[in-house]
Amino acid sequence: MNCYAWLSLLLTLGHLWPCLSSMQNHNTHKMNQPFATLQRVKRGWVWSQFFVLEEQILTEPLCVGQLKSDSDKHDGTFKYILTGDGAGSIFTIDEYTGTIHVTQKLDREEKPFYTLRAQAINRNTQLPVEPESEFIIKVQDINDQEPKFLDGPYEATVPEMSPEGTSVIQVTATDGDDPAYGNSARLLYSILQGQPYFSVEPKTGVIRISSQMDRETKEQYFVIIQAKDMVGQMGGFSGTTTVTINLSDINDNKPIFQQKFYYMNISEAAPVGSTIGKIMAEDSDIGENAAMNYVIEGEESLVFDIITNNETQEGIVILKERVDFESKRRYSFRVKAINRQMDDHFMKEGPFEDTTIIKISVEDADEPPVFTSQNYVMEIAEGATNGSFVGAITARDPDNANSPIRYSIVHSTYLKRLFSINAHNGTIIITKLLDRETAAWHNITVTATEMRNPEQVSEVTVYVQVLDVNDHAPELPKHYEIYVCENARSGQLIQTISAVDKDDSVEGHHFYFSLAREATNNSNFTVRDNQDNTAGIFTAKNGFSRQEQFAFFLPVLIVDNGTPSLTSTNTLTVSVCDCDTEASAQSCRFGAFMFSMGLSLETLVAVLACILVILVFFLAMLVLRQRRKQSLFPDKPEEFRENIVSCLFYSICNM
Repeated sequence: MNCYAWLSLLLTLGHLWPCLSSMQNHNTHKMNQPFATLQRVKRGWVWSQFFVLEEQILTEPLCVGQLKSDSDKHDGTFKYILTGDGAGSIFTIDEYTGTIHVTQKLDREEKPFYTLRAQAINRNTQLPVEPESEFIIKVQDINDQEPKFLDGPYEATVPEMSPEGTSVIQVTATDGDDPAYGNSARLLYSILQGQPYFSVEPKTGVIRISSQMDRETKEQYFVIIQAKDMVGQMGGFSGTTTVTINLSDINDNKPIFQQKFYYMNISEAAPVGSTIGKIMAEDSDIGENAAMNYVIEGEESLVFDIITNNETQEGIVILKERVDFESKRRYSFRVKAINRQMDDHFMKEGPFEDTTIIKISVEDADEPPVFTSQNYVMEIAEGATNGSFVGAITARDPDNANSPIRYSIVHSTYLKRLFSINAHNGTIIITKLLDRETAAWHNITVTATEMRNPEQVSEVTVYVQVLDVNDHAPELPKHYEIYVCENARSGQLIQTISAVDKDDSVEGHHFYFSLAREATNNSNFTVRDNQDNTAGIFTAKNGFSRQEQFAFFLPVLIVDNGTPSLTSTNTLTVSVCDCDTEASAQSCRFGAFMFSMGLSLETLVAVLACILVILVFFLAMLVLRQRRKQSLFPDKPEEFRENIVSCLFYSICNM
């Protein structure tokens, strides 16, 4: 029999003692209590504190205690009545002695106490002899509940390589027994599985690290924690829970290349951006701690580049600049793999990087011809004869085969009419006279094709500038309408003229103006050169007469500064005007128009008069015809006609 059984037996005997005493001293005035300190006196009632031990298996009612009135003479006249929680079902009372019995097994965890009321009446008069009084029967706890982890199972995460003593998580168990009575609910924690890496504080349930752990070795641990009541003593109950502890990664490993050398090939025909190959440095860490960059050392970083695939952490080697088999056939350079994230705690162990060597071989490819220049600029003078040499282009086969090249002009039928190229040596000649004033530049596209492999074709642009030749004489920019008043004075400026030249002048155009030789004896007008590519027309006498001469023709000589210089004679027409005080030239312009038609003023007036007469006569005939239709003058038509004719005659006479 264990200690718990002996304790239960002693408690039971202690509760039964008042019942035994009451049966032996039924006629005693007052009850002799075995524990005097528990006796209470209240308004004539006498009883001790009532307790019932939980979880007792009863074969017959069990005495809990006795309550009685101190005025009870034990002559059977008092009757005791019990009411309240469980009265009559769980608890019964002897109406003669006041002895209370429990009839059922009780569970403190379900109900820790019962509140009842006691009453004593006179059996004969049915009148109360004591006032009703309330008392409590407590259910006394025994250790019948095991500890439970209500929040389990647990899961926690802690960084790898954490130092000893680092707190991981706290587990908590609860016990349904009475914490205020005995050690039934006093728990003690211990670790059943997880040593030597973890430990648990016995009283608090805090799990701590006992030894450093490396995630790359093992990243998950299962720890079993036990909670035992009775402060861990023998005979107590226990409960367990599982704690899953995961180790989170830190950057405690550097990247390492599995190969010291990587060998790759690239065709010289590969375009910029082509993928050459892949390299890989392995890092035992995960996530951001395993992220890395690849760096090329040396001048080869101008030709090649390495980008990182962020998902696989592979280094992708790409072509940054075109390679040429004939210039350089092999490349060798060092590459570093460096972690992006650094942990200062591990920097003392050295740089977190590793180095490897990449060797790249350039493969020969059949490349298209290469011109000696990206573009060509040539010159030829306008007016050059057909077959004149313009220039020459040159292309070569960059491959070792050194295939012959064939040249041709493409894209423009018009240009093919102007230029021709020698298919074998690239010499360009003109096939038609060129005029700079029509087109100063010609853009020719020339192709070079390998004769052994016509699919290999290259193009180049040839810019041909047509150089200017002084082949256009200067001329007046527009038609000048020049007028001179009849009352003009000698030396008066009547017009300023300028000149233009279709040719192009390197030093700028400069024109010289003068009267033509045939007009040097002209005493009416003079030409004065302003030395700024303009000239003024001045009068050489006082007064002009429109009656004598309506217009003058003035030949002007213009000379340019080209080599050789060219000359042109331009005739100006000067009309004489009848000017008013405001020098208005409107009548002059009208007169000039008539002069150009070869008509005098009198002739013009006569023509206008005839036209007016015909128009009036025509209108009169229309009116007469309309009148006839309306029969306004049926009796005198002849008289009406005579009036119209008279009217017309009168109008003409008054003109």
